[in-house]
Amino acid sequence: MKITVVGTGYVGLVTGTCFADVGIDVTCVDIDHEKIANLKKGVIPIYEPGLEEMVQSNIEKGRLHFSTNLKDTLEGAELVFSAVGTPPDEDGSADLQYVLNVAREVGKHMKDYLILITKSTVPVGTAKRVKAALQEELDKRGVSIPFDVASNPEFLKEGSAVQDFLKPDRIVVGTESKKARETVSRLYKPFTLNGHPVIFMDIASAEVTKYAANAMLATKISFMNDIANFCERVGADVNMVRNGIGSDSRIGNKFIYPGTGYGGSCFPKDVKAIIRTSRQHDYPLRVLQAVEDVNEDQKSILFHKLMDFYKGDIRGKKIGMWGLSFKPKTDDMREAPSLNLIEHLTKAGAKVIAFDPVAMDEAKRRVGNKISYAKDPYDALVDADALMLVTEWMDFRYPNFKVVKKLMKSPLLLDGRNIYDPEEMKKYGFYYHGIGIKGESPSQNI
Repeated sequence: MKITVVGTGYVGLVTGTCFADVGIDVTCVDIDHEKIANLKKGVIPIYEPGLEEMVQSNIEKGRLHFSTNLKDTLEGAELVFSAVGTPPDEDGSADLQYVLNVAREVGKHMKDYLILITKSTVPVGTAKRVKAALQEELDKRGVSIPFDVASNPEFLKEGSAVQDFLKPDRIVVGTESKKARETVSRLYKPFTLNGHPVIFMDIASAEVTKYAANAMLATKISFMNDIANFCERVGADVNMVRNGIGSDSRIGNKFIYPGTGYGGSCFPKDVKAIIRTSRQHDYPLRVLQAVEDVNEDQKSILFHKLMDFYKGDIRGKKIGMWGLSFKPKTDDMREAPSLNLIEHLTKAGAKVIAFDPVAMDEAKRRVGNKISYAKDPYDALVDADALMLVTEWMDFRYPNFKVVKKLMKSPLLLDGRNIYDPEEMKKYGFYYHGIGIKGESPSQNI
């Protein structure tokens, strides 16, 4: 079987590489010539555990190819996956120009029947627009070539995307064609042999499923952050509350860890997009609007804790920041809480020196010289007035706290992921503040 994957970003590259790994002939297409040149050498543009080795292996085996010319890849291809970006517009709606451009390009150059499958996360109704755009190009050419469109949303977690693709909880496919269903079933057979189900449904339902899944997970995160902030005010411990509710099988223990808010490429964009779509259909999703509002507030919670501790004046204070990516095992900083914190801290006159195991280059691209960059975690703490733990990388789990305290000017530890034990931190002599955990009184200055 031969397929084409358009887009070599996070979703497209993982999709193409994993299909190649089970023996399918895959060509990944992108208009970025430099990116494609690097990919041909096995150099990938993102950090994802295990992906680079898999790319190199499948290039060597002749199953994974890269090109900047979509036209040349269509001959003999049974399926074309559209995995291009859908960035949010200013109003929060998904920008579909790249998705529709793929449909037009396919319509301009296809010669035989194929299935155009949207892998990108798109609002409900997009498949109809994709079908219309492709058909319009065929009409311009004056040819009648049969085709099908389908929706096959991705459910990949950054940091474990390869395993998520190879061992999925489920594979969701929206299609209205028996032929497309049979072809997609054949494509995914290597995965279903291991018991991973393909769930077929209509296209609109598949499009909504992706948004609904991310919106539900985002809701759990914002709900727990709201409960955590409530716990602080009433003297409760959110970790105990989390254990109490997480043991309920109806709730479960995933996505109920409080922190500094969700970020990344999916949750923020998808929540905004489904809210926007709901308004267009005269049914505002009020719960999800609250989810988004809580998340935006939560991103600055460590800043407010710092301001409370220093009685509203942090001018000239040096803040060591551990973690810049929105979560561990990725260099992705899209909608990362660290960006919000950096903006607040620098505007208030503080100096930020940060360290992240893999996201330093991405931070320099996004933030530039607005902050300083440390060569290791301890370098970020020299004469620091506070340490902010923003991303729970394993590198930060077990530091030498005696060294940490000795390096810092003031032993204030703001734990945005609750990875440290409050009592242990107090024994080391830190003023400790977590999320939803009672810490030393902010009125107690050092």
